[in-house]
Amino acid sequence: MSAVKISAKSRYALHLMLELAMQNEGDNLSVKSVAESRGISEKYLEQVIPVLVRTGLVRSVRGAKGGYHLMKSPEDITVGLILRTVEGSIAPVSCLDDEVNQCARCHACVTLDLWAQVDQAISNVVDHVTLADLVDKQRRLDARRACPGGQRGNC
Repeated sequence: MSAVKISAKSRYALHLMLELAMQNEGDNLSVKSVAESRGISEKYLEQVIPVLVRTGLVRSVRGAKGGYHLMKSPEDITVGLILRTVEGSIAPVSCLDDEVNQCARCHACVTLDLWAQVDQAISNVVDHVTLADLVDKQRRLDARRACPGGQRGNC
C-alpha cells in the first residue's frame, strides 16, 4: 500500500532553501556545504538546484566566492511555493491536478470531495509557512541543543 508522501526531491529542495535562508545576506553557499550540513546527497542536490535557479528562487554565482543564494526574502517564499516549484503539483490524487486527469466518474465520485479536502488542508499548511518561519524554528532548536536542559546563563 502506498501513501501520500512528499518526494525526496521536494524534501531536499526545502532543506537547501532553508540553508540558503539561514545565510547572511549576500553570502553564497555551495551545494557541498549544504549536503554536509544536512547529511544529504550532494549529487541529488545538484539535480534539484537547476529547477530552483530556472524558476528564479535561487541565483547561481560563479567564481571563488561563488555558490547559491536566495533571490527573494525568506518571508516571501512559502513551503508551498517550493514544493510546487519542484513537483508541479502537490495534490494527493491526480484527478485534482487538472481536467485532463479527471476520470469519467468524477461527477459521481464520493471520494473526490474527500481528496479535495485533503488537498485544501495540505495547502492551508504549506502556503502559510514561510522560509522565515522555518529559520526562526531552526534557530530556536539550535539554541536549545547548544544549551541542554534549559540551563540559562551557563551556555
